[in-house]
This record gives sequence, C-alpha cells and structure tokens, in this order.
Amino acid sequence: MAEWRNRRIFTEGEKMAASSSPQPQFMTSPANKTHSNQPLIDDIEYDQIVVPDKKSWKNIFSYIGPGFLVSIAYIDPGNFQTDLQAGAQYKYGLLWIILLASFAALVIQSLAANLGVVTGKHLAEHCRKEYAKVPNFILWVIAEIAIVACDIPEVIGTAFALNMLFKIPIWCGVLITGLSTLTLLLLQQYGVRTLEFFIAFLVLTVAICFFVELGYAKPDSSEVLHGLFVPQLKGTGATKLAISLLGAMVMPHNLFLHSALVLSRKIPRSVNGIKEACRYYLIESGLALMLAFLINVSVISVTGAVCHSPSMSPDDQEKCQDLDLNKASFLLKNVLGNWSSKLFAIALLASGQSSTITGTYAGQYVMQGFLDLRLKPWIRNFLTRCLAIVPSLAVSLIGGSGGAGNLIIIASMILSFELPFALIPLLKFTSSKTKMGSHANPVVVSAATWVIGTLIMGINIYYLAEKLVTSLKDSHLGNAAKVLCGILGASCLLVYLSSILYLAIRKNKEGTHLLALTGQEGLQVSELNNLPREDILRMQLPQQRTTN
Repeated sequence: MAEWRNRRIFTEGEKMAASSSPQPQFMTSPANKTHSNQPLIDDIEYDQIVVPDKKSWKNIFSYIGPGFLVSIAYIDPGNFQTDLQAGAQYKYGLLWIILLASFAALVIQSLAANLGVVTGKHLAEHCRKEYAKVPNFILWVIAEIAIVACDIPEVIGTAFALNMLFKIPIWCGVLITGLSTLTLLLLQQYGVRTLEFFIAFLVLTVAICFFVELGYAKPDSSEVLHGLFVPQLKGTGATKLAISLLGAMVMPHNLFLHSALVLSRKIPRSVNGIKEACRYYLIESGLALMLAFLINVSVISVTGAVCHSPSMSPDDQEKCQDLDLNKASFLLKNVLGNWSSKLFAIALLASGQSSTITGTYAGQYVMQGFLDLRLKPWIRNFLTRCLAIVPSLAVSLIGGSGGAGNLIIIASMILSFELPFALIPLLKFTSSKTKMGSHANPVVVSAATWVIGTLIMGINIYYLAEKLVTSLKDSHLGNAAKVLCGILGASCLLVYLSSILYLAIRKNKEGTHLLALTGQEGLQVSELNNLPREDILRMQLPQQRTTN
C-alpha cells in the first residue's frame, strides 16, 4: 500500500506522452514489477474473495455469486404471479416476452457488471457524479420507488405462504413480514459466500419442482415453440401482462445491484484481468439467467397446459379463472401430492425472503451512491418494508387475496415504467469512451441495447396512451371533466417522455478516474481505484472476523 501512497508525480511532458498513447488501457503497471501482484486492500478484518492472478478456467468459480444473487429477482413472487396470470389467460401466447426479457436482461446485466469492473464505481455513484443535484435527487427517488415496488410482491408472496402454511389471514401475514426477513439477514455473519450458496440452493429447489411438474403436464411442444418465437399481443389485457412480465424480468434496481456486487471481488488490475472478469461475469450471468428463463417458461407452460386442459376438474377451472399465488399449489399436485400446498408455500416463502435480501442490498447501494448515505442492513430493510406494507395491507384488507394478487401485477408494471431511468444512464455510461476507455461498448452492442431499450419504452408508452384513451372513453364523467382529465393525463405522459429524452440526449460531462490512461509500461497518470471496495464489503458483511 505504501507503494501507491508514494506514487510518482509526473511532469507535463510525461503526462502529454502518456495521453498521446495510441491505445488507452485500464491497468496498473508499476515500474517495479515485483510488486505487480500485491493486493490493493490489506483489510484482514473482512472476508474477501480473491481472484488468482493467473490464467485458468478455474477462475470462474471466484466470480460465481453476484449473477445468482441478481437472478433471484427473476424468480421472485412477482414473477410467479405474472407467469401464472399469463399461462392461465393466454396459454403460451406470451412466452416470447420471457425470451425477449431474458435476452435483454443478459445484455443489460452484463453491462452493469462491466461498469463496476472497469471503473471501480457502481451505477448510482456514477449518477451522483454525472448529474446535477436536482436530477440526481429525482433519479434517487425513482430508484427508491422501484425498490419499494419490488418489495410489494415479496410482502404479499410471504403473506400467501404464511396463509397456506398456518392459515393466517393475508392481512396478518402482511404485518408479520415486517420482521421475517431480519432473521435471514443473520446469514451475513457467515460470509457473503455462504449467503450466495444458500440462495443458489433455494433457486435450484424451486427449479426442480417445476421441471418435474413440466414432465407431468406435457405441454404441446409445437405450441410452446410458437409462443416463444412468434410475437403476439391480443388486446389490452395481454399488453398489460406483457408490461408486467417485462417489469418483473428486467428490474431497474438490479442494474444498481449488479454493478455494485462485482466490486466485492479482488481482481487482477491488468488489461487481461479486467477482460477476464468481464468475460466470466457474462458467463456467470448467462448461467443464472438461463436457469431463471427455464423456470419462468416452465411456470407458464405448466399453467397453460393445466388451465387449458379439457379434462380439468370444475374446482380447478374455477381456480384458473382468477389464478393467484394463494391458489397455485394445485399445479404441483402431480409431483408433490397432498404436500403440494405446504411445499409450494415453503418455496414461495424462500423465494420472497431471498429476494428481499437482494432488495436490501440494492437499497443500500442506491442510498450510498446517490446520497453518500449509509444505513445498517436491518434499518434499511425495515424502512423499505414499512413503505411496502402500507399499500399491501390496505389492498389485502379491502380486496382480499384477489386484490393482493392484482397489486403484484401493478407493482411489476411500475418497475417496467421506471426501467428507462436506470437503463438509459447505464447505456450512456458504458458506451462512453470517457468513462470506459477501450472497454466501452462496441457499436453492435450499443445498437442492440438501444433497440431493446426503445422497444421496452415503446410498449410502456403505447400502453399508457391506450389506457388513457380507453379510460376516458368508457368513463361516465361529463365532457368538461373528460377534457380536464385528458389534459392532465397527456401532461403526465409528456413529462415522462421529456424526462426520458433528457437522459438520452444529454451528453456525459464527468470522466472516470481511470486506473491508468496509458499504453506504456511503468506510467500511472490517475488515481488508483482500490478493489475490492471496502465500503461494499462492509455493507455486505457488517460482522468483523475475530483475528488473533
């Protein structure tokens, strides 16, 4: 560490020579090569995951973890609810949305990981440095709303699970969820690796149940393939569910989370080390998202096959008419028999609790990045959970199980509407040579991501405009009231569009403190970003190790 504290001060001539190098590189290449493999942080009080500074395919095991933590959000109660509704109402007709969303999620999540690996800062920190105070504050508020919207399905899903296990009323279960996640947060004291493996185990448990049930349901393979590769939206209801599926699959808070989680690894700070990290994080994200994709396809296929079966019993037909998480256990009765309700409830409980942990982490990183404010995990979890409990409790008291299920759909739609406010900054930052240097997005990747983002935003705007028109047309208001509501709705839609255009058109102003902007050996011209980030480690692992 003393080597970096006493690093060389360059003359103007040396700086000009460095800046004129033909190929900027992100690397640490000290003059004394004997110290090139020295760790950048020597903090023995916190667990660190160290990536060996040598070429080997085994290095991928050091990178496995962040992608699976993020993938939990793709199989949370919100996804289960939207999948159940999609399969029950449209059979396999919305599978193409899952395929599109999974591909988009892979590309976008890999960009978030690259941003953290290359620059040493996560997405929220870049936003704070890039935007003025007012836009930065608005983006923070939007991010917090997204985290609360993501937590609502976890609250309701946990309440449904408690209802199935112990016959607790939904509204009582909503209140109990205020403290339920704190117990699982205690796993942090055993290390981030333990938490990552535990969540991966929960993911595999849920996957096995639905994969086996898929064998019993036997959906028509040709119909499934047609639903996967032939886009179709039949009516406003299908558009609403499509937006919900997109919001449940590509969540805005996941972009902040993934860009921060990668900072917990101590990677070799060399050109090859950074490229290897980006490559292995892409592979890891691909594996995690492939598993999540197969689970979501299995849920929709099982639901579509069972709810559209000609031999279905009248009782099951009634459940499929208004299917929600509280009624869905009958889908697994071929695999689990009489235990289907209990074991589905346990899987739902595990899914909701593990998803809440990732939401807590995302909330910490968002608050730290945008506001430079840190809270203890249990305080952060308690605040987010309180905000999610209020609407969940109100809806469960008024609308019961059906109303709570509809609230999950609405929360997923909110996530889709808010996605551009995290996605556009990410695309701008990762495409910027100023921030990413030679690791900036290639033209093909930039074009593909902008097409994906435009498609998602187009579906959102189309639904909002169509919903505004149909609501005014079918309402019983007077002409004057309709005109007033129309002006108000159009104004809100215009503000939404203007905000997106502002983020898309505005040029990046802040450069990144690159690890080095030189292609010559032995020169360092900018501040060194220490990885793994000690503050990130402290947020993940608040408990210190006892050392002799």
